[in-house]
Amino acid sequence: MSLPAPQSDRTCLVTGASSGIGEEIAGLLAARGLGVTLVARTESKLLALADALRARHGVRVEVLATDLADADACSALPGRVADLGLAVNVLVNNAGFSTLGPVYRSDAEREIAMVRTDVEAVVHLCALFTPAMVERRSGCILNVASTAAFQPIPGQAGYGASKAFVLSYSHAIREELRSQGVTVTALCPGPVETGFAEVAGFDQTEIAETMPKMFWVPAVDVARAGVEGMDANRAVVIPGLPNRASAAFGWLSPRRLLLPVVAKAHPAMRDA
Repeated sequence: MSLPAPQSDRTCLVTGASSGIGEEIAGLLAARGLGVTLVARTESKLLALADALRARHGVRVEVLATDLADADACSALPGRVADLGLAVNVLVNNAGFSTLGPVYRSDAEREIAMVRTDVEAVVHLCALFTPAMVERRSGCILNVASTAAFQPIPGQAGYGASKAFVLSYSHAIREELRSQGVTVTALCPGPVETGFAEVAGFDQTEIAETMPKMFWVPAVDVARAGVEGMDANRAVVIPGLPNRASAAFGWLSPRRLLLPVVAKAHPAMRDA
């Protein structure tokens, strides 16, 4: 099953659309003639992107500024989309962020906000939007996980666990929806130059030391791999051969051998 054809009353809802991978995915979907609904916290960035996509591709673009860590705000999204006269036939769960450091030094509120954004919002939006997709027997879901999903990460314990959840959840609902006309793809990028690492707390020197250049894939290439993987109904997409090898190594390695190595290499664990 491929991506749906453009329809005037259908839209692709993309979370985390104000920058990075989400912004690039929105652009690639719009380039296919598909209407896009942009979701993120910062309305000014979304409005600027919406204007650019309308001018460049001539498609309908909507902006719904939303804090996905707020369960009530998530719950309101289907009604807000319906008020626009639209139905979601492509759902891209891209919004997310990471904390940094050992759990005993963590900010509890920040940790919970991460889980609400990276995990709870994915589950919430899938639960909200899949019933109508199943009723129409048409729809595509792209859940953005990470190569962090393939092994625990001391120093980013909550983030790695969150992405492992997203990967497992995507596999499971893919099977549930297989006979319902709805596809599910998990996108698992390695490091991407989006500002994500800086928000987590890495500095540029630490990034260069711990994440060799061969693992980095530009955001537009990650987005393209995700959209093409969704279009081809692939279960999992890992952009870049080095990242695919790393994911396989992390998945297969005995934890008692792997985790001390990961902890030793992680910048947040060097003085732990």
